[in-house]
Order: sequence, then C-alpha cells, then structure tokens
Amino acid sequence: MYAVRGAAVARAGQHRREAGRVVVGTLAQAAVLPAVAGYHVDEIAPATGAGWSVTVTGPLDAITDPDEAAHHRAPIPGWTRGPHDTLLRLHPHTVTGFRLAPREK
Repeated sequence: MYAVRGAAVARAGQHRREAGRVVVGTLAQAAVLPAVAGYHVDEIAPATGAGWSVTVTGPLDAITDPDEAAHHRAPIPGWTRGPHDTLLRLHPHTVTGFRLAPREK
C-alpha cells in the first residue's frame, strides 16, 4: 500500500471480483488498514502492447470470518509471489481507467 492524495492505495496484489466488490490478498496488516483505499491493476499483452489500466477506490475492510476467507483464498489469481495472508474487501465508489490500443506495426 502507498498513499496518493491522502488515501491509501494497494497495488499489484492478488485479487478477484465478486458481488460488486474487489477482494484483494495482500501483505498489509489488518490492524493498520485505512477506512478508504484504492486498488490499481493493469493487464498489458507484451506482444501487442494492448491492455487496460484500472483504479478502484472506496471503503475497505478486512475479511476475518474463516469460512469467507477460505471461500476467497482458493480461487484468487495473481502474479505476485509470497504470502498474502490478509484478505481485504474493497467496496468500489469510483472506478477510473483506460484501455491501451495495440501498437501499430
């Protein structure tokens, strides 16, 4: 996590969308979470340069129920390595982003 304009932003984590929420696996400690945060993610195809970039911002809470955590933990994809023991639930209030067009040949 890092701060942008006074808000915390989680970046490059493991995530999934479900029921209008973004669930993020992170190294962040649940005891130090801000009330509002943003999450940024990109997907860019190396061969073409095409892709997208999105930032979601809204209230944040930790998933502490063991059954709910198990439900989210198994299918979370992502490219980051290492333990991501804290699961956070982001309730999107704003979504911004852009699509990247393929490079011209």
